[in-house]
Amino acid sequence: MAATASSAAAKPLPSLNVSADSPPPKLALTPDQYKYCSQALKLFKEKLQMRDHINQEFAQLQAKRMTSSEMKRNCTVALDNVNSSKNRYTDVVPFDKNRVVLNSSKDYRPSARGYINASLITTSSSESISQFIATQGPLPHTYEDFWEMVLEQRCPVVIMLTRLIDCYTMVKCGDYYQAEDGPREFGNICISTKWLRTTDTSLVLRLLEVNNKESEEPPISVLHIQYPEWPDHGVPNNTIAVREILKRLYNMPPNLGPIVVHCSAGIGRTGTYCTIHNTVQRILAGDMSALDLVDTITTFRSQRIGMVQTLEQYFFCYSAIVDELEDLISDLNG
Repeated sequence: MAATASSAAAKPLPSLNVSADSPPPKLALTPDQYKYCSQALKLFKEKLQMRDHINQEFAQLQAKRMTSSEMKRNCTVALDNVNSSKNRYTDVVPFDKNRVVLNSSKDYRPSARGYINASLITTSSSESISQFIATQGPLPHTYEDFWEMVLEQRCPVVIMLTRLIDCYTMVKCGDYYQAEDGPREFGNICISTKWLRTTDTSLVLRLLEVNNKESEEPPISVLHIQYPEWPDHGVPNNTIAVREILKRLYNMPPNLGPIVVHCSAGIGRTGTYCTIHNTVQRILAGDMSALDLVDTITTFRSQRIGMVQTLEQYFFCYSAIVDELEDLISDLNG
């Protein structure tokens, strides 16, 4: 059964409590959360001292990669000729079982089956744990599809982990969002930028208002967070900006709707961010099975091929989680 998240679509989206000026508030831990974070931090710090062990874990993940024949069996809608032009990369496509399905697409061909290159990613049915939509950087002819998905799934946040153009030559993502000089329209979808700012950590924050001109539904607010300094197939120089994204979402109720995360293909940088966010969130909720990153990424890869692409990205997951756990408990240790 493909993923429609119809329950989320039925809920109204409240106004986002985000400010253009204020830094993210510090999360105040409960005694239990402090205990969970301390236990997890001890284990993860020990792991970071064992680089060979982390290398072996990633090798274990890579050994279980899906074959191209398995992908063909599991991605029939994505690989249908009618949909092939909607894929930025031919080898990164969503599985039939958990692809996001558009209810009303501008592509009215029944054979397209509401297709968008996007996958619903989840590790828990708990309303305290965020769901993600991992997707590719939109193509010019899929901009309207992208914003239809955001509206239908009631997505409060879009996290963009790429530049539009890398190294001045490689197009990694289409410009589906910039509207500083007034509203932009993509088919029936209208988006406007309410405010824009750049943080000290090079994040670009936009509060967007999105609506369908043919719908009687009121516009929804979407926080768009871009981190353009994260290199393709690589990792940032430090974990600060990635963790600032997470900090800005701590006080956003996970049950508002899935968080859209994309880079270019929607698996490497996207999978890395989802792993960090999901692991810290589950630890705070007392789910200590989150300490097994191999299991988490195996689950993610069963929902979108190739999540967390490189050993460097896998190691970065450990580093960012350790840094964030240290930061979370630092006030009580001061």
